[in-house]
Amino acid sequence: MIKFQSFSGFVTSIEDFWINASGEGAGCYKLMSVEDGLGAIVNFVVSPTTYFVDHVMVRVGDKVTGFYDANAPVPLIFPPQFRAIVMAIDIPYRNVKVDYFDSQLISSDNNLRLNLSPYTHIALENDQAFGRNPANQNLIVVYGATTKSIPAQTTPYKIIVMC
Repeated sequence: MIKFQSFSGFVTSIEDFWINASGEGAGCYKLMSVEDGLGAIVNFVVSPTTYFVDHVMVRVGDKVTGFYDANAPVPLIFPPQFRAIVMAIDIPYRNVKVDYFDSQLISSDNNLRLNLSPYTHIALENDQAFGRNPANQNLIVVYGATTKSIPAQTTPYKIIVMC
C-alpha cells in the first residue's frame, strides 16, 4: 500500500533526467529541485506518469508540493531523491491532499474527512467522469476551508480518483 508523504517549497531548478545510459526516453523525465526556504532540499524525479493538479506547467520559482510514496526504495544520496506521484502548484486558499480515503471518506492519517456535494467534481486522472462513490481509493483532493474538528471536515471542489 502506498503511504503518501509530501514536501513543499520553491522550485530552484528543472533539468532533464537520464534513466539509462543509452539515452532512451531522453527528455521524458525531469529532475525538479525543491527548497523549502529553511535549507531543506528535495529532488523530485518527474516522469510521464506524474499527475500535475490542474495540468499546469511548473516553472523555476513556483511554490509547489510534491507527493511521493514514503515506502518506495530511494537512493541514499543528498539531497534526497523521490519519484513524484503528484505535483501541485500552491495557490492561496486552496489545499491539495493525496491519500487513501476509507469507506467513511476519512484519510489514512485521520486528518481529513470528505463531505461530498452534488457540486463536487469527481473524475479520473484522464479527466473522464467517475460515476461511483470514491471511497476506499487513493484520491487527489482539492479543497478550501475545513472545520476545526478532528478529523477536519471539508466539501472538496474536486476529487481525482487514482485507479
